[in-house]
Amino acid sequence: MRMDAQPVASCFKEPWLSLSPGPGSGASMAERDPATGCPRGKQQLPAFTWEVRANDRSYHRQVKKKFAFCLSKRKYSGNAIRTAKYNLLTFLPLNLYEQFHRMANVYFVFVILLQTFPEISTLPWYTLLFPLSCLLIIRGLRDLIDDIGRHRSDRNINSRPCEILAGRRFCWQEWRDICVGDIVRLRKDSIVPADLLLLCSSEPSSLCYVETADIDGETNLKFRQALLVTHQELGSEESMAAFDGRVTCEEPNSRMHTFTGTLRWRGRTHALDGDRILLRGCRVRNTALCYGLVIYAGFDSKIMRNSGKIKRKKTKLDHLMDRLVIVIFLLLLMTSLGLAVASGFWARTFQEKHSYLAGLYQHTSPAQQAFLNFWGFTILLSIIIPMSMYITFEFIYLVNSCFINWDLEMYYGAKDIPAEARSTSLGDQLGQIQYIFSDKTGTLTQNIMSFKKCCINGTIYGPGTGHENKHASGSGLTRELPREQKSDVGNVTLLEAAWRDNDPVLREFLRLLALCHTVMVEDRGDQLVYQAASPDEEALVLAARNLGYVFLARTQDSITIRELGRTRTYEVLAMLDFNSDRKRMSVLVRDPQGTIRLYTKGADTVILERLRRRGPKETLTERALDRFAEETLRTLCMASREVSEAEFHAWSWRHREATVLLQDRAQELDRLYEEMEQNLQLLGATAIEDKLQDGVPETIQLLKLGNIKVWVLTGDKQETAMNVGYACRLLTDDMEILEEKEVSEILQAYWESNNNLSGSGDAPCSRRLSQQRPETPCHKRAIIISGDFLDKMLHTGEVLKEKKGWPWRWLCCDGAEVSQDQGDLVEKAFVDLATSCQAVICCRVTPKQKALMVQLVKKHKKAVTLAIGDGANDVNMIKTADIGVGISGLEGLQAVQCSDYALAQFSFLQRLLLVHGRWNYLRICKFLRFFFYKTFAGLLAQVWFAFHSGFTAQPLYEGWYLALYNIFYTAYPVLSVGLLEQDVSAKKSLEFPELYVVGQQDELFNYRVFGVTLLHGVGTSLISFYITLWAFEDHVGTKAVGDYESFSVTVALSALLSVLVEIVLDTQYWTVLSFLMVTASLLLFCLFSFLTQSVDAYRIAPAIFRFPDASWNALTDPYVLLVVLLALVVNTLPSLTVHAVRAILGTATTQQKIHLEAKRDPEPPVELRSHVLRSSFRRRSSYAFSHQEGYAGLITRGDSLRARATRGDSLHARATRGDSLRARATQGSAPRALRPQGTPAVPSVRCPSV
Repeated sequence: MRMDAQPVASCFKEPWLSLSPGPGSGASMAERDPATGCPRGKQQLPAFTWEVRANDRSYHRQVKKKFAFCLSKRKYSGNAIRTAKYNLLTFLPLNLYEQFHRMANVYFVFVILLQTFPEISTLPWYTLLFPLSCLLIIRGLRDLIDDIGRHRSDRNINSRPCEILAGRRFCWQEWRDICVGDIVRLRKDSIVPADLLLLCSSEPSSLCYVETADIDGETNLKFRQALLVTHQELGSEESMAAFDGRVTCEEPNSRMHTFTGTLRWRGRTHALDGDRILLRGCRVRNTALCYGLVIYAGFDSKIMRNSGKIKRKKTKLDHLMDRLVIVIFLLLLMTSLGLAVASGFWARTFQEKHSYLAGLYQHTSPAQQAFLNFWGFTILLSIIIPMSMYITFEFIYLVNSCFINWDLEMYYGAKDIPAEARSTSLGDQLGQIQYIFSDKTGTLTQNIMSFKKCCINGTIYGPGTGHENKHASGSGLTRELPREQKSDVGNVTLLEAAWRDNDPVLREFLRLLALCHTVMVEDRGDQLVYQAASPDEEALVLAARNLGYVFLARTQDSITIRELGRTRTYEVLAMLDFNSDRKRMSVLVRDPQGTIRLYTKGADTVILERLRRRGPKETLTERALDRFAEETLRTLCMASREVSEAEFHAWSWRHREATVLLQDRAQELDRLYEEMEQNLQLLGATAIEDKLQDGVPETIQLLKLGNIKVWVLTGDKQETAMNVGYACRLLTDDMEILEEKEVSEILQAYWESNNNLSGSGDAPCSRRLSQQRPETPCHKRAIIISGDFLDKMLHTGEVLKEKKGWPWRWLCCDGAEVSQDQGDLVEKAFVDLATSCQAVICCRVTPKQKALMVQLVKKHKKAVTLAIGDGANDVNMIKTADIGVGISGLEGLQAVQCSDYALAQFSFLQRLLLVHGRWNYLRICKFLRFFFYKTFAGLLAQVWFAFHSGFTAQPLYEGWYLALYNIFYTAYPVLSVGLLEQDVSAKKSLEFPELYVVGQQDELFNYRVFGVTLLHGVGTSLISFYITLWAFEDHVGTKAVGDYESFSVTVALSALLSVLVEIVLDTQYWTVLSFLMVTASLLLFCLFSFLTQSVDAYRIAPAIFRFPDASWNALTDPYVLLVVLLALVVNTLPSLTVHAVRAILGTATTQQKIHLEAKRDPEPPVELRSHVLRSSFRRRSSYAFSHQEGYAGLITRGDSLRARATRGDSLHARATRGDSLRARATQGSAPRALRPQGTPAVPSVRCPSV
């Protein structure tokens, strides 16, 4: 599949995309940086300026390129990688720079600077510097620990051993030592260290089999083949050392599936493409040795170009808090300014009335006094944004992360893997997820294909069909079953029928399974190992093997099987390979009796229309296909026919003519295949299960009920992705599937209607969709597109930008946003269309395109996203999403190492989001609301006191009370809410996933909630202050209590008790710890009040302990206690009234409404069986149709087949024997620590000739 940039006119035929900017113009959106979403300059067609000279390190080291101003650096990167953010020199400045992106930290530094001026300081500057330093150190240590883990991972990767040609022999070195132009030797099961040009291998025709699970998620083997010239000429270490070829190719890029270049050697030029390249991260399979020339190393390799960069993630609440800090600071400055101006007027009035006190003001004017009071009030009120809130924040995040780690419901006992919160600062964002972007292989599925059922001649075999598994007593049927590779075929009825061998249709059916395939077989002595182009084919061959029809061997023109113990060899006359258009494959064989038969398997849509007749058996088979499809099994039809000698000879002659055509060869071959595959006899159908991970359908259903949309982004093929989409219930039978053609038609009509999008979100696309197909509701649609389509479409958006230029952004049509340019509108149109559908599946996408999809949704929908995957191909997507979840799967730990949360199963996602995520969001929101409330309620009395103290910035409270208020007196009850609060239990959270919508809509903490909290706090402070002031104006109490200190204690206690009662009333989940927290707050207030106000402390340090016995004098007076009680009652009445009115009037909360709606409109239970019969076009073929041809070409050419004693084998054996002699002669020359244990060091190998 080509991913490189193309002219727009070649991308689509629609008028809305028919601009023709000329070849190579435009910028591919696929080349955008996912971290920013911005294009990386003007993207041209690949420039062939990358020159690689074999065995010439000096050339690659001296070539430079400019990168900034007059500076230059080496053009060719080394192979060492560094994904860590910091080093010893950059950690401190870079980490501080990142931390001071938080507005609160900037605010605290500003206040500390003010405290350094003694004229306006109310507290020593170091009292604020110490907690700020603690906060910065805590966050810095957390970042440092994370980065140390990245350094260790980089060190492990860079120090992997490899063999590099040095001089005239290969030496063991590390990955970091590889340079562009080096020749590297790889062994079986080794990981490719850089992007290599395959030169030769020990396999026939220099084939090399690789597994690309970490790149595209596919675990089936792919083959790469060296050029014929290098295969023939590079057969020894001496020839490798003398190799001086030059490769000219495109500059390093992120296009995983394409490569274009040439090799010039010995005066001849040879074309290179992606089939000659081994990408970094692939694993060599079934190939003893292979040799490669390093083309791209390190960060220039394609997988690293797709890896993306690590960036600091901030939650929506973090961004909201930054904005609120600015709002609060502006309110603080306005309040301080108002009080300062009032103090200036008051000072002038006071001087005029009391002229005898003029000596006090001889050195300051009223204006100067107002200026100083402004900064004094600013410092005095600065505690409205308390530093303790952020320290408590970190503690709450840490403990809630531990709750995730300790959750036994997310512990996977089979592999002893618990859930892990690798990031401690994103917990609340788990409760606000709107879109989930999931990988397929290893995340939703186990990538295990299992033969479950079949229908043969109208009879269904398999579990749940009436032919259940039974115990075979004394049948002796298991003696032929292999021990090493077993399938799920455990149906004894089918096994007995196969061994009776009295049903000719069954015999032909099983023979077809053993003959009609492109599977490779390797005989390892006591076992046969199959290697297939797709796991489906392997499952079918294993099923035939377990039923007595064992595939043994193949040559270029024959295939040998063992049928119920009898070995038979069939002559292969022709192989009619499959592709995504034919949807079938056939094999033409001559059996030992001389009869020619055609065996065909394929999708039911193409097989049923080619049958000779339709009878009762065919009708029963079609019903079985529908039944299999209901169970989300992948179906395949089997058919055959006998071919006469005359017909075969006539067809064979035309086939040979077609194979040598220079033009239209593929079309002519397809026509001949079509001619042969007619008048077939239907034998039956198979049903294969692509095993999902446990609980995947139920999890996706719950997430959908929680208004979370799941998008699947996979490097796999479309057919496979669709099958899995139906199996996991992401796609349903009543859902209309929009493929690339329909999507382009809708966008074309949309573009033509108004050449723009209205800025109303989903509504425009919803209207357009309804106009296109009004009979189907919009939420019953799904989109399935490929990475190629995505790249072309977004490339079109870039061309529109360049063609219109920046002035276009000032044009506005039909309500479009003025700041949007026309290129962004193409993106937004697609995103609006995709988000208006219920499901989206993107196939054959590169890692960078996965990140691009996440970035587009974040950019245009401002939505909170989560990405989940298990392989290196998911790393970029995980880094780009707001939350990254790594699955500890079969593809290594690359995704886990870059993730924020690590899970063992996809099904654990429902508990992570619907339980922990929702609870965390609830707790953090309540914590913020209560913290702001208690701060405003307790400390805004300073403002009201200023009106009665001459606006002199004199503190109302004792200094110790101000210092301990947010640390001891009110911190613990708020902390218990942040740690333990629950509105409903975990069971109810999963039972009513609709409750999750509250977090998506930001209902629990937003500007409105903050405004209400501010007013509530202002009201509490006003009531506490003025009720006390009213009481103290006329009465001095029984103990003559009426002084300033007693007044301060009374106001403080009234506000404190009001805050505690408000928290108690609003707490929904009570535990012993919650009760102890509230009790501890009261006890600590009493304890510290009497300790800091004792007479002995006053005698020791009167300047520090200024309120001797104030609390004792005030709180032992009944009158003062009555005043406190009155203020408490008045403060509590509004909250009690609101609760009572709601209870009396039956006003439902949001959660109660969701409960009622869920009960009134219940969703159907999650089932794996569909209640709606699927029509024939809804059946899903078991073929995971690839975008390239299968192995048939290799088989018929004989390239992949090894003779009994090939030249390569003998050379390999001779080289291995020679290695032991050289090892003794050169012992110690290769570092033993770098050599994998048990791996022989082969000094040279000559590849077999064709």
